[in-house]
Amino acid sequence: MADQLYLSLWFPNFRLDSLPAALVSVLRQFALISGEKRVAAASAYPISFSESPVYQRVYVNDDRAQSTEDSIIENAVAEATEQLHDDMAYEFEMKWNLWRPENSGGEGAAALDPLWKPQPSTVKIIGFGPEFDQSTYEQNGQIRVDFGLDTPWIMDEEDDSLDEEAQQHIKQNVEMLLAFTLSVEKNSGISSRLLWTESGEPLAEKLIARLQRLN
Repeated sequence: MADQLYLSLWFPNFRLDSLPAALVSVLRQFALISGEKRVAAASAYPISFSESPVYQRVYVNDDRAQSTEDSIIENAVAEATEQLHDDMAYEFEMKWNLWRPENSGGEGAAALDPLWKPQPSTVKIIGFGPEFDQSTYEQNGQIRVDFGLDTPWIMDEEDDSLDEEAQQHIKQNVEMLLAFTLSVEKNSGISSRLLWTESGEPLAEKLIARLQRLN
């Protein structure tokens, strides 16, 4: 069953005024791995995610845009965090391309031989003020990365019928995930990290098992 995948990051001696720089650092590491150097959207939420955002901006980063300067990581973070508050969360969306089977939800012969393509997938990188949602940072980290559903990395771990091409693409997805995690650990000054799923299932064991099955 598909599960929501997160990476929680904690920083030593963390202060609210250091949150923008920490967000920039994590977003930069994501850009290095994904090749996407622009922020797709930014939001600021007061008190909890059940509240409407007090700041929200969606960036146009394609040929329609007159300028993409505002969506540069440093500029997007500076604008969204211009007013820092203890009870706010600051969310930034970026995209990377993950290999997925185009007909993964179909039936019949087409589903047995899906066409694998790199497809855009949204990642949300969220910085938490210390009073946001009753100090949720204690469980979620000062910064949390929301990868969406874990299917691009796990697929069906009980399925041994994946052909060589599918196995290779899943392995590439896993390698990107691990490369980003290790890059953050090495370059962003964190004190600890946790890659976890919403259900609490041991994701690290699932990833290791998947890689062993693909090698």
